[in-house]
Amino acid sequence: MRRRPAEYRRPARRRLSQWILALLGIFLIAGLVLFVFHHNHHEDQVKQPMMGENVTKEPLKHEGLNFTKEISSASSFSRQLAEQMTLAKAYVIIAKEHNNLHLAWQLSNKIKNCQLLLSKAAKRGESITLEEAEQIISSLSDLIFKAQDAHYDIATTMMTMKSHIQALEERTNAATVQSTLFGQLVAEALPKSLHCLKVKLTNDWLRQLPFQNLVEEKRNSPRVVDNNLYHFCIFSDNVLATSVVVNSTISNADHPKQLVFHIVTNGISYGSMQVWFLTNDLKGATVEVQNMEEFTWLNASYASVIKRLLDQDSRAYYFGVYQDMKVEPKLRNPKHMSLLNHLRFYIPEVYPLLEKVIFLDDDVVVQKDLTRLFSLDLHGNVNGAVETCLEAFHRYYKYINFSNPIISSKFDPQACGWAFGMNVFDLIAWRKENVTSRYHYWQEQNGDQMLWKLGALPPALLAFYGLTEPLDRRWHVLGLGYDMNIDDRLINSAAVIHFNGNMKPWLKLAIGRYKPLWESVRTVKDPILADGVSFPPAKAVELFVPR
Repeated sequence: MRRRPAEYRRPARRRLSQWILALLGIFLIAGLVLFVFHHNHHEDQVKQPMMGENVTKEPLKHEGLNFTKEISSASSFSRQLAEQMTLAKAYVIIAKEHNNLHLAWQLSNKIKNCQLLLSKAAKRGESITLEEAEQIISSLSDLIFKAQDAHYDIATTMMTMKSHIQALEERTNAATVQSTLFGQLVAEALPKSLHCLKVKLTNDWLRQLPFQNLVEEKRNSPRVVDNNLYHFCIFSDNVLATSVVVNSTISNADHPKQLVFHIVTNGISYGSMQVWFLTNDLKGATVEVQNMEEFTWLNASYASVIKRLLDQDSRAYYFGVYQDMKVEPKLRNPKHMSLLNHLRFYIPEVYPLLEKVIFLDDDVVVQKDLTRLFSLDLHGNVNGAVETCLEAFHRYYKYINFSNPIISSKFDPQACGWAFGMNVFDLIAWRKENVTSRYHYWQEQNGDQMLWKLGALPPALLAFYGLTEPLDRRWHVLGLGYDMNIDDRLINSAAVIHFNGNMKPWLKLAIGRYKPLWESVRTVKDPILADGVSFPPAKAVELFVPR
């Protein structure tokens, strides 16, 4: 048999070498896989904590389910359960009203199962599956159909739910009014600690004649009418609050001996106020305490607010026992008819020889030297005040009724309001413009309380209209008695911070964030005064009382 030519012979050796190469490749790949597996397994063993090691276990983190999106999805079982549960709750109420307690009990059990399943799904962060939801949805649907067969139709359900919603709204409104009323009562009430302080000081005034003799010796000092000094007036019956205003003003003054404080109070607080400022060191400042009840010119024939106080309807409105609960509680606050609150409109009469004063409320704290305000040019205006129209609420139309033609013809509804509490008054310009007569005029126009409802600010906006010089906002920062979100930088830069609002710093409901600002300048650290307070010598302060 003839052999094939060489070009037609099988390449046997070449085929063998290809198989060898293929096997080597397979072994290499298998070895590489084994190496990687062994390396990862070794790392896992290294990461396992050994017995006795102090290892902190990290909580297992799951990628949580967005349950809000899940329950709002039209195709999710969570939404079906939530809708059925809402309908079932309505039928529970209807079943109870029809005395079908067994059905109500069955529905309540299924509602609890729905709530449990929804809470489990939210906790584990996974959607509810068909297997989990099918049995509950089916059984709850049967009960809902059963309720419908018992003639609890949709119309009955809607009427029942509407009546319950109305009842809940009425209860909510009543609770809101009650909460507001209780808050107002707390804000108006005198804390026990301040009452004890006043009683202790009044007792000292009545029992210790040296205090009264010292007052008699210091009457009619020329310092109280010296216009070269810096004069501040405060009208209050709160001894501790007034002391904080005086103390903070003195502490921040460059020359406290040039300060004169004019305090007017009522007959009840007169003795305690006298003793307080006689027995506290005020660094050479002068304090004048006056009893408002000694102002013979302040009578019903002159002051319209006194006429209002003598009116029986007004007294019943503000001080009556049986009051209309529909009226907002703050509108019935007796302080709005307080003579001390309205005495600010009679400053030229109280101090006939003074030319310029700074008026301070008793709920402020002074943080900078205020004597620079006396050199401020008011450009012929009577009142220097910080405007409050950064918010729309503080425009004139929010305080005053512009539907009255007298108001709308004389005032701009978009005019900017301003704040009482820290005001510079040019008493020469005040007397020239006869601002007090303006105040009397508008009080008479508001005899039926149709121009404004409450407070001293609305008549002040009318009386000082066109006579107010706007001051830099940093002179007077307001809101510490109700606003919890005032910028710290604004508070720190303020010359005067004002705790206007119900959350006064001497009350338990004070805003804790701001209360240290007031307590840091309080001269008494323990206001309860169980056994009295050790006072400094009375010679440390000059106190004068005019005739």
